[in-house]
Amino acid sequence: MKKLFLLMISLVVCSLHAQNVTFGAKAGLNFASLTGDDAEDIDGRTSLHLGATAEFSLSETFSIQPELLYSGQGFTANESDVDITGKMDYINLPIMAKFYAAEGLSLEIGPQIGFLLSAKAEGKSEGNSVSIDFKDESKSVDFGANFGIGYKLDSGINFGFRYNLGLISVSEEDSEDLKSNVLQLSVGYNF
Repeated sequence: MKKLFLLMISLVVCSLHAQNVTFGAKAGLNFASLTGDDAEDIDGRTSLHLGATAEFSLSETFSIQPELLYSGQGFTANESDVDITGKMDYINLPIMAKFYAAEGLSLEIGPQIGFLLSAKAEGKSEGNSVSIDFKDESKSVDFGANFGIGYKLDSGINFGFRYNLGLISVSEEDSEDLKSNVLQLSVGYNF
């Protein structure tokens, strides 16, 4: 984890030498779930993400894009005729290296650190519902690796398709293997 954090710091420092900086905002859909050895019978949850971006162009074909995003993640499941929705809300800080393969088209890769804001589960069955807070049973920090593709128009409007692969278990229990994975579709605007 220290190496990943040092890599993120190095990418930010490198981006400070950039010649061209643009700022922007983005929002979109999250298709999130938990995977791992203990994620049996867990399905996905659809939510949203939104936040701010800054793109530091280092050359015509390479830039660094740190982001600050709210991200709704979690899971759904059905156990003993009870529909369960787990809502895990994060503030995520991805730092993306963007390689422009063609005019406006970028391939993106980079690390991400996430800070857990809340973790709640709601169970519903036959008109009855119960809600529990499981933040204390969840790790407060999450690490992941992002892979994606983006397209930016001359007008500043941009589109993104990204996959966040969770690298550590989100559970505080050492014996539980539950990693957060998110597929994101987004639209943004660079000022």
